[in-house]
Amino acid sequence: MQIDYGKPLPRISPDNAPFWEGCREGRLMLPTCEDCDAPHLPPGPVCPHCFSDRLVWREASGRGTISTFVVVHKAWFPAFAADLPYNVAQIELSEGPRLTATILDAERSDLFIGRPVTVVFLARDGIVLPYFRPATAD
Repeated sequence: MQIDYGKPLPRISPDNAPFWEGCREGRLMLPTCEDCDAPHLPPGPVCPHCFSDRLVWREASGRGTISTFVVVHKAWFPAFAADLPYNVAQIELSEGPRLTATILDAERSDLFIGRPVTVVFLARDGIVLPYFRPATAD
């Protein structure tokens, strides 16, 4: 397969990306390679698995488990001290890809690797963002 390097890179912005459009509708949209069906995060010009440039956006379940986490402290971001501390985790989604997101409604003692989580969408400053909350195992 030959890659067309003269082709413009996909432009991902809050106005036109399927991810952001999905967030506004309360749906988690993620890119997938149309050729090998592998998760395609972060979105880029070619699939990191098979180097195909065929990208399709699909709705994801928004369910997964915590693979790593950290508590963000005031010393790291003094300008955002009112929002701190908060929990940031890498979420291994059931569809395969990983997302990094804030965990809501969880104390440090509630966080552990393998903890089931589910996506929720909240508007902040006019932008709808995906966050995660602890979930019960099915």
